[in-house]
Amino acid sequence: MSSTATAIPTGLTTGTWAVDASHTEAAFTVRHAGISKVRGTVAVTEGTVVVGDDLASTSVSVTLDPSTVTTGDANRDGHLKSGDFFDVEKFGQWTFVSTEVREAGKNYVIAGDLTIHGVTQSVELETEFNGTAVDPFGNTRAGFEASVTISRKDFDLTWNAALEAGGVLVSDKVVIALDVSIIKG
Repeated sequence: MSSTATAIPTGLTTGTWAVDASHTEAAFTVRHAGISKVRGTVAVTEGTVVVGDDLASTSVSVTLDPSTVTTGDANRDGHLKSGDFFDVEKFGQWTFVSTEVREAGKNYVIAGDLTIHGVTQSVELETEFNGTAVDPFGNTRAGFEASVTISRKDFDLTWNAALEAGGVLVSDKVVIALDVSIIKG
């Protein structure tokens, strides 16, 4: 493979970048009662992107805190934190650790191991690089958007309730969307 095929995005420099948790969001969407969607967020508490000389030597690791889940409804948030779903007392953090970063057309794929609820599954994040900028404080920043669709069942998140008309209350499919800002260390 030629070096241009695995070149890092223009503007991104080699070295260690820290995830800026205050400007990063992990959002999710899940179908509710088969007719509407519930949206929420979980805080990304820390993370590191090590940019190598090429994509093959670049890595990503991120930690999320499921106790921060917010959906706009305190009762639902409490239920999500309980043993029926996230069981935050037992599984207080989620992680993502990349195993591969590669080009996918004009965008990228970050493959890796996602651990939720004590279960690790391989996932592939479809990722768009949004560029770099120097903020008013002199920090060099880079931005990314990424998304992946997962199955709740794959992570042993199986709680549900049957609906009178058939079907279930919470769909198995969950769409996760990330908006990430990193700062050069």
